[in-house]
Amino acid sequence: MARIFRWLLRIVTAGLLTAFLVACVTYYLASRSIPDYSARLSVAGLAGPVEIVRDNANVPHIFGSTDEDVFFGLGFAHAQDRLWQMTMSRRAAQGRLSEIFGVRTVKTDELLRRFGLYEAASASVSSLDAETRAMLEAYSAGVNAWIATVNEGALGRGAPEFFLFSREIAPWRPADTVAMGKIMALQLTGQLQEEVLRARVSLQLPEPRLADILPDVPGPGTAALPDYASLVPIGEPPAGWTQYALDPLSPVKPRAFAGASNAWAAAPKRSAAGKALLANDPHLGFTAPTVWYLARVELSTGGVIGATIPGIPFILSGRSDALAWGITSSYLDDQDVFMEELNPANPQEYRTPTGWKAFSTKSSIIEIKGSEPITITLRRTENGPVLPGSHYNLDKVTPGGHVASLGWTALSPRDTSMQAALGLQRARTIEEAIDAMELFIAPAQNLTIAEPGRVALKMVGAMPNRNPGHASQGRMPALGWRTENRWAGRMPYEKNPTFIDPVGGILGNTNNKTVDRPFPEHVSFTWGDTQRIQRWTRLMQTREVHTRESFIDAQLDTVSVTARTLLPLIAKDLWFTGEAAPEGTPERQRQRALELLANWNGEMSEHLPEPLIFAAWLKHLQNRLVRDELGPLSVEFAHPEPLFLERVFRDVDGAAVWCDVAQSTAQETCTDIARIALDEALLWIGANYGTALESLRWGDAHEALHDHAVLGEVPVLKWIVNIHQSTSGGDFTLLRGRTKGSDPDPYSNVHGAGYRGVYDFSDPDSSVFITATGQSGHPLSRHYDDLGALWRRGEYIPMSLDPALARAANVGVTVLTPAE
Repeated sequence: MARIFRWLLRIVTAGLLTAFLVACVTYYLASRSIPDYSARLSVAGLAGPVEIVRDNANVPHIFGSTDEDVFFGLGFAHAQDRLWQMTMSRRAAQGRLSEIFGVRTVKTDELLRRFGLYEAASASVSSLDAETRAMLEAYSAGVNAWIATVNEGALGRGAPEFFLFSREIAPWRPADTVAMGKIMALQLTGQLQEEVLRARVSLQLPEPRLADILPDVPGPGTAALPDYASLVPIGEPPAGWTQYALDPLSPVKPRAFAGASNAWAAAPKRSAAGKALLANDPHLGFTAPTVWYLARVELSTGGVIGATIPGIPFILSGRSDALAWGITSSYLDDQDVFMEELNPANPQEYRTPTGWKAFSTKSSIIEIKGSEPITITLRRTENGPVLPGSHYNLDKVTPGGHVASLGWTALSPRDTSMQAALGLQRARTIEEAIDAMELFIAPAQNLTIAEPGRVALKMVGAMPNRNPGHASQGRMPALGWRTENRWAGRMPYEKNPTFIDPVGGILGNTNNKTVDRPFPEHVSFTWGDTQRIQRWTRLMQTREVHTRESFIDAQLDTVSVTARTLLPLIAKDLWFTGEAAPEGTPERQRQRALELLANWNGEMSEHLPEPLIFAAWLKHLQNRLVRDELGPLSVEFAHPEPLFLERVFRDVDGAAVWCDVAQSTAQETCTDIARIALDEALLWIGANYGTALESLRWGDAHEALHDHAVLGEVPVLKWIVNIHQSTSGGDFTLLRGRTKGSDPDPYSNVHGAGYRGVYDFSDPDSSVFITATGQSGHPLSRHYDDLGALWRRGEYIPMSLDPALARAANVGVTVLTPAE
């Protein structure tokens, strides 16, 4: 027996030693790819020496003798910290994820190949002027210099993820940078999904009820639309509802996460210090590391500092000494779905205004790790690429004998957006910035701009020139062969909404409706916000003058106007009714919840129980209202729609009919449904978070999930690479934390302000910024998540263009010299 024990002890000891040695070797190999920020390197492609000074937050300040050398340095810094992130974004644009991830990403690759984003990006490079191409070439050379340094020095392949995926790293090219812009456009538009959803709902509901569930943003000027069946000969609505889960690696986002942001500015007369202020917090899906990367570049026209996206060598939100700018999603209707009629005698042809025409076709081979490659045929029409019905539920709105094609501004093969971005970096006045951005194509953005003495807002991006007689006004798919449904190029740039030197001294955007103009100059029928704008307006107008601190307070504001508006409506017949129910009964739990909500001010604080009760109530309430009318389609409305709920409980145009359950013989009232939904919500809360309502914390449910797209689900590794934080805010607060909406954690915070910046011209060096994780994409680096704790607490770091401050307490200075 003792002998067996000794051998077991030896085996266990050997196993533990082996595991320890494997862990040590793995750590050593992985840590080799952590950059040495104090290195002195000789690299090819430089005209003169470049200094990359990394301040104590690891923000690179890049100095060189020419602008090309500065962009070279930015490419080098991006690659040092985010090479894996950059290569994954490039693979997504190229439709080549399956080469390393296998069958899980085939559907994503197929869709991206059909869009043709990378081909359009490659074609667009020749449309850029020589100077912009030179800057993109220099940036690419900087990225490639780091790749060469990694290969020559055996520096862990540049990132730990590359050990798991043995593909070689292709050199970076200017087309890759242009493609990054097109990937951003894909992430920030939801108009295709909106068209398909509206068409699908219109096939199930009468027009008044369609106006309830997909309401127009309040305001005059929108005409009623015909139903979809009268536009396209679809016949009987197809049965079922196709759903497929989106891979975390896919840049395609559901309609509910199509982009958002906040930006506002105050002119000197509304600034306490007498100089302009600007705040910006663009919203994207959370990842680890975050999408954003802080940087400063010292150009011939002066220093520029702010937020970049690795792969794109320009400051997208930030400031120079003369100008500050921020971006928000404009919600421009930049996409149209066309139903293309097939030739019955030859399905390789489609109908055009002048007769039948053959599709433009091309074969594309998708290589798949661990499986045989597949070949797909890409087809295009005059309107755009053909998309199969298996994507975006297009099969549910495509009539027999037709296929769907997509018109989209981002597919332009003459995309000059990068040239516009370079012009913005060098602009010294509002007018110069606006003029430079005329060349911007996609994604369409509201650009908020400030000089020390002035402020402005301009929508930038190509606005499709639609015919006033368009059958659906771009709100639903339309027949592609009808001349009135086709685009006639781009509207003149001066038609893009413009606001300069507002009389009130303050302007801003929360993705709200910006203009009330008739179609086709309307910009959009679908807007990203109707709630945050109300809170923002109140915060701006309750102060005569603003400061950097008041702008920060507004960015971090957690009060929900939605809660303050809807609670009195949905609970008006439930407050304080009847005697106190016995303890332990559903009635008593309901009374306790109502007592808490009655004394709540609508603040979505992570430390309070009321936000969780309110959020769960609204979710169960909307589900109760829509599921019998919409059936399986109700899954598309996983997030509460405030305008819909308000219409129902105010009985606007008979909208209270939603409260009656069509399948039951009883006549349910809105009070009945509100009570039932609250009881269901409390049962769900009890099962998931406990029945002691006073002890609930919104932050336990509303964790910000910054997950690694590849390693985030791998056992053990996920505890290293994922960053989870308890957070305040919600779907409708200025501190926006968009919830996931789906089980098992429907209130997880998955989409919000990965970057925040406040720029103050009264004291430019007191301007501040922050990102949601850290500068490094390396999980073993101390800069992987060091900014995340500050971000969660609502703190910032200084944004200074003073070289001396950058050098003080720096974490390293990289010196690059030209190779002989």
